[in-house]
Amino acid sequence: MGRKSVAVLDVRSSEITVLVGEKGVNNTFVFTAMKTVAYSGYDSSGFFEPDALGNAVVTAVCEVEKICNERIKRLYVGVPGEFAEVRPKECFAGFPKKIRIGQKEIDSLFESGQEEIPGYRRIHATSMIYFTGDNRNVVNPIGLHSSTLRAVLCYFYCEERYAKTFEDIFRDMKVELRFLPTNFAMASYLIPGETRDEYSLFLDAGYLSSTVSVLLGGGVLAQRTFWAGRGQIEALVMDRLNVPYDVACTLVARANLYTKRGQKNEFLWRGETYDIDTDKLIDVVKEGLDQLCEQIAGFLDECSARELDFKPLYISGEGVTAIRGALEHVSKRISRVCELLVPDLPYYNKPSMSSRIGLVDLAYELNRKNSGLFGFFTRFGG
Repeated sequence: MGRKSVAVLDVRSSEITVLVGEKGVNNTFVFTAMKTVAYSGYDSSGFFEPDALGNAVVTAVCEVEKICNERIKRLYVGVPGEFAEVRPKECFAGFPKKIRIGQKEIDSLFESGQEEIPGYRRIHATSMIYFTGDNRNVVNPIGLHSSTLRAVLCYFYCEERYAKTFEDIFRDMKVELRFLPTNFAMASYLIPGETRDEYSLFLDAGYLSSTVSVLLGGGVLAQRTFWAGRGQIEALVMDRLNVPYDVACTLVARANLYTKRGQKNEFLWRGETYDIDTDKLIDVVKEGLDQLCEQIAGFLDECSARELDFKPLYISGEGVTAIRGALEHVSKRISRVCELLVPDLPYYNKPSMSSRIGLVDLAYELNRKNSGLFGFFTRFGG
């Protein structure tokens, strides 16, 4: 890998991807190698087949190393919402007199907000907003003069069982692992900073699990992961239409919620013909989407505040975004504008690429910084 390149491992609920790249000019990216391998996924109890996961990861890493003709020495591992915990915290520091705020004061403020969570390890920390003694709210207080400093900070944690799973996989490979929150990486890359300076909503719609987040400034105020995605919709189609799983997956991929009603189609799959009631297919897909909508609506009700009124829900991820008409259906059900976000990059402008490029973006920025808050983050293992 080049001196500025970073290697990331993106763990989704149906596949893993190892990607090596770096940032170019004008926020572009240069990717050296990428390998995606499907695996059986996970649920709230952990990975379904840890050995198969290990094989998939090793296969992807070895393939990427072969393309780069160089060993990966440091790997940034994404932590999905299911295995992550977000803790916002308000911290305060007072000084004997008005001082010029520097990096030392910022580091001390972050240190004061640390807390231990049994079964978790800290992996990342960031700030949402700072307040100086004269009640000014700023994104970066360094260089300002104040006798007090208050901040709303955001701490990200990773489940120990998740971290240990990957540490076991790489135990004999001499690869340094650093863990990063995937959903935060996606949101901070896809949603402009000026939009996040106010409240914003982001949904990472995955295959087996989806995560919705409330963002403020450079951090996350609240986050929840629930078991709803394209995989559950495919399972519903398989059951209700009485078709094999492979057929259900293909039907969902081709589904169009705007198809004219009253049609029946013959579907040929591997030499066998299936009579598909299009109305029933659409109804079942909508039923699966409704399960996702109920989870989103319930979370937003718990986070109800005027600041979230009329805020659009930004959506990305490889799950339901591929179903034609799905975003419009979700928008109607939760009574909120929904906008699809994808990387602003030719060829890579697909929802499935959002988590991969978001992790590269965050890893590159952390790798680029060799002092200040980066030193603080690395002490957390992030």
